[in-house]
Amino acid sequence: MTAVEEHTILEFRGRMLMMTVLHLKTLALDALHAQLDKSLQESPDWLRDVPIVLDLPAEGEVSVVELALVLEALRDRDMNLVAVATGTAMPEQEVRALGLGVVTLGDQRTNASRQEKSAARAETPLSTEPAGAAQQTRERIETMVIDQPVRSGQQIYSRGDLIVLAPVGTGAELLADGHIHVYGNLRGRALAGVRGDSSARIFCQQLNAELVSIAGHYRVAEDLPESWRNQPVQISLDGEAMQFMPLKAR
Repeated sequence: MTAVEEHTILEFRGRMLMMTVLHLKTLALDALHAQLDKSLQESPDWLRDVPIVLDLPAEGEVSVVELALVLEALRDRDMNLVAVATGTAMPEQEVRALGLGVVTLGDQRTNASRQEKSAARAETPLSTEPAGAAQQTRERIETMVIDQPVRSGQQIYSRGDLIVLAPVGTGAELLADGHIHVYGNLRGRALAGVRGDSSARIFCQQLNAELVSIAGHYRVAEDLPESWRNQPVQISLDGEAMQFMPLKAR
């Protein structure tokens, strides 16, 4: 009997994909258009490439027409929408009919109110503030301190520096206009200088990040130097090159 070589045309691979959650507090189109244009004007190009999950307002029912108009506004701005978060009053089949998947964000809604209290001064109709364009003379207007673990699904943004006195879990995301300090294990995503400040740095006691970014220049987990994994490190930019240095001078 002749052995027949089996050829498969598809293969499933386990891989962690980076996605950003865009939380909309309103579906009012005038306000949405204005905020989108302002945010994208300040954003680097990478925001248009990253997969985005749309988190709709938790209160009230969303109609197919309302969602379709929101999707049109976002897609007209080249935003890469892939899914809508569960928990809306809109049936999943209607979401899928508009060309999007449906995903679960875990305990993000549970944690949202706690984050908003600590970040009240940073609120806008788009609670996930995208990374911004070059703004080298930016004044850091505040420093936010988080003293609890940042868990999967949580997203924290600071208009100044961000200091986390606890571990940052896989699936969590930190964003800051200035520096990011993590006094623990950094397993999630850390994006410093999101409005384009290339002098911003990331400091952590233990580097196991899914993604690190400074002023739009980023590296994902697979691209992090092996010699710096699980190590205390500070990360900075030298031109467009990301530099990794010991947290303390040797």
